[in-house]
Amino acid sequence: MSRPVLKVQDLTKIYGEGEATVHALRGVSLTVERGDYVAIMGSSGSGKSTLMNILGALDVPTHGTYHLDGVDVSKLADRQLALARNRLIGFIFQAFNLIPRTSAVANVELPLAYAGVKPKERRRRALAALEVVGLADRAKHEPNQLSGGQQQRVAVARALVTEPALLLADEPTGNLDSHSTEDVLNVFDQLSAAGRTIVIITHEPDVGARTKRLIRLVDGRIVEDTRQSPLHLPPVGAFAGRHAV
Repeated sequence: MSRPVLKVQDLTKIYGEGEATVHALRGVSLTVERGDYVAIMGSSGSGKSTLMNILGALDVPTHGTYHLDGVDVSKLADRQLALARNRLIGFIFQAFNLIPRTSAVANVELPLAYAGVKPKERRRRALAALEVVGLADRAKHEPNQLSGGQQQRVAVARALVTEPALLLADEPTGNLDSHSTEDVLNVFDQLSAAGRTIVIITHEPDVGARTKRLIRLVDGRIVEDTRQSPLHLPPVGAFAGRHAV
């Protein structure tokens, strides 16, 4: 059996001291296997944002261990950690975080530029990633020429382009209307069907219902971890013929 994409054991995260102490996470243990499609849900203050930051190697736990694709994150020096984030995790944020006045394809190329990939190969892989999310015909458009849903799909392509072990999405539909939300979730469904490992942090039940596994946090603890039949299946032919990048 292949190693898990991520494994956390007894994670705690404590902020502040004395009367101001906040226990954001209280002994969270979680394993995500390759190809899993997970929603982590919880209300404000549940600890889900803290957990997302730790899973994304953006923060460190007070106690506990985190292995990302077999690597003990706590053992990495700062430069190794930055490389691990760039190569192993594809981030998708609520705010898109695209560079304005820069084409979609150039935005998608950015992680490859940081990784030192040569320009011709960067462009090839970026165009392939845009093809995967159904935006090959918008490669030269700048963010202000795209709808919110299209901008988020560009952000998904940017997350995909490094072939990461994990796609980590933080409230990816939080800034979208219902039509754009459906478009973006169809992309996630299709990526899951193709075997990608996806973890979505969300407070939206409709988003959680689309995944194969639902984890619910309350007051820094996992209170539910259930397998489920996804509420929605990708429409037949959606993004048909798209190739993995």
